[in-house]
Amino acid sequence: MPLDPHLAGLLGLIAAAGHPPMSQQTPVEARRGFRALTVDLRDPASLPSVASVEDVEVPGGDGPRPARIYRPHGDGPLPTVVMFHGGGFVIGDLDTHDLLARTIARGCDAVVVSVDYRLAPEHPWPAGIEDAIAATRWAASSLPSLGGSDLVAVAGDSAGGNLAAVAAQTLRDDGVALAGQLLLYPVTDPGGDHPSHAENGTGYFLDLDTMVWFDHQYVGHLAAIDRTDPRLAPYHGDLAGLAPTVLVVAEYDPLRDDGLAYARALEAAGVRVEVRTFPGLIHGFADMGRHSPGAQAAVDETVALFRKVLHGS
Repeated sequence: MPLDPHLAGLLGLIAAAGHPPMSQQTPVEARRGFRALTVDLRDPASLPSVASVEDVEVPGGDGPRPARIYRPHGDGPLPTVVMFHGGGFVIGDLDTHDLLARTIARGCDAVVVSVDYRLAPEHPWPAGIEDAIAATRWAASSLPSLGGSDLVAVAGDSAGGNLAAVAAQTLRDDGVALAGQLLLYPVTDPGGDHPSHAENGTGYFLDLDTMVWFDHQYVGHLAAIDRTDPRLAPYHGDLAGLAPTVLVVAEYDPLRDDGLAYARALEAAGVRVEVRTFPGLIHGFADMGRHSPGAQAAVDETVALFRKVLHGS
């Protein structure tokens, strides 16, 4: 399918702005630019309504971390979803992913705990992983004060999908049974060589140069690294017994085949997986519904699939 024309227009506007590519920026500049795109240009009145939003602290791998709890309208008990934002492990924060957290809370009728994990290069791998695992463990032990039901799940987009997948494997090993995983265009095999890297490596928002830049910030401090370490590449972990998973990717995303490979591996391990490849869309489409009806339809379908995992209907 051709590239979604609305997203093509968005990409044209971004290119016309004349900013240097992210791979030529400092992390601080990249964070500022990402916030401008996701927060500053967003109409707060367009955000999905939830019953309450509360800023809190949750345990991290090296002390407390900021987090934000979203409670939907309606009575409980409800599932709890621990969510990790995307951004290559370098950019993104609670504000840039406010829309996604609200969308999951409202659409899945769940309490969402959005976690502000430590970012590279100031805090390289495995700092973010340690924060994600600690926060998920805390949520699993705090369900009465969160959603109130005995169901806890994880969710994340892109790099956040990587953190969610690693947390799911780790908690499974700890004997904690998660109710589900929502993985939006996740990074699962950063050392892999997938056809979509070449097919979609330039011109579609996320490009290969930026992926290499993210990787350098995240693990460039290491003289040597095992690219098959499951804490870095969950694709290479033990996938048996993981929670039912909704995994979605975009046709024009260099990470498309990375996500699809993980979905196949989950299925081969006996995990129940709902997988979708959304035609015409690009990386980051979960935040692009205001620009593209096609992106919004994909978000709506994704959330509906995860709601079925959490509620059975």
